[in-house]
Amino acid sequence: MSRRFIILGAGQAGGTAALTLRALGFDGTIELIGREPHIPYERPPLSKSYLAGEPYRSHDLLPHEDWYENHDVRFRRGRTAVGIDRARTRVLLDRGDRVDYDALLLATGSQPRRLTVPGGTGGQVHYLRTLEDSERLGARLRPGARVVIIGGGWIGLEVAATASLSGCHVTVVDPHDVSLQPTLGATVGGFFTGVHRAHGVDFRFGRRATEIRARAGTTRVVLDDGDSLRADCVVIAIGAVPDTGLVDPELLGADGGVRVDSRMRTKDPHVFAAGDIAAVANGFYGTSLRSEHWANALMSGEIAARSMLGRDSEFDPVPFVFTDQYDLFVEYAGWVRRGAAEEPVIRGDPAARAFQAFWLADGRVVAAMHVNRRDEGMTPLQDLIRARVRVDPSRLADPQVPLPSLLD
Repeated sequence: MSRRFIILGAGQAGGTAALTLRALGFDGTIELIGREPHIPYERPPLSKSYLAGEPYRSHDLLPHEDWYENHDVRFRRGRTAVGIDRARTRVLLDRGDRVDYDALLLATGSQPRRLTVPGGTGGQVHYLRTLEDSERLGARLRPGARVVIIGGGWIGLEVAATASLSGCHVTVVDPHDVSLQPTLGATVGGFFTGVHRAHGVDFRFGRRATEIRARAGTTRVVLDDGDSLRADCVVIAIGAVPDTGLVDPELLGADGGVRVDSRMRTKDPHVFAAGDIAAVANGFYGTSLRSEHWANALMSGEIAARSMLGRDSEFDPVPFVFTDQYDLFVEYAGWVRRGAAEEPVIRGDPAARAFQAFWLADGRVVAAMHVNRRDEGMTPLQDLIRARVRVDPSRLADPQVPLPSLLD
């Protein structure tokens, strides 16, 4: 009897899973269910090139439009699941449809964290998650426009860079001392802050928005010190939350993500999870990690597909992210337990906008990043992380010492 696999969520993870299932020879039924009207697409351009008005471009790692029909994938686009009946192995859809499954992949992604202040739902307020979100926001990024971005993380800074290069007056409101401080610390976070300031971006550090006030055709963002910022548009970039509203609470972890092992399996043998919602058991770091980045969606979607077919494959335990801002190309790998690592060891010259940074815990590299060092890339940095060897910080900081020699 033919098996039926349901993929709930038609983003990068879901699209990759469908592609992998067919590539591995699965000839059963695949139902791909997504609330957006589009085929699965990559989201990084939404805060970068596409936001700037360029044509949408992807890495061609996901199927094109006709692939789904040619490979007999039933794609229910623009549809929403309203319930999951695990006892009957069934997904309930809007319009009353009920679809049975032999295996279910949860790949519903995440949603932007909402700013709950008076006026936070006004017409000038933008979030960034979909193609339509990017198009609406991009239409507002005109020369001279006043753009206030609430949140100084990766997405906030990418939008700030795009808006600045579009000729906007940009202000970033951030409760920390420097940009990206919770992730990168004061030194590297200060570097990113300096780059943005050099492009005219203003920062209000140590501040939070308490109200978005629209009166007489004018919008102002009111801060907790009583100051207010005039805005033609307001961008909320304060993080994301996993979209797990339909998931049985017993499958969820402490951070709200779906608990899975390194093969993307939940405690229910018929249910798997991938992408933003998956809190993956990470034996390397000794904890469960959830990532909302491009590489995670692609990797976890492929591994989940293999697991649905009973094949072995292990999730890479070293998380990876990248960002483009102005003339910066940045790649980061690893994870730092909050409070467990000090300020990073810097190798190279940040003033020249080409350097590497290494975060150590107990003398071992647990995370690393490069800025504009494409020649070496991430391989030697990831090798250091995986080796778990203690390193001499002075040698690590010395560009004359080859990184592979530190593995001995």
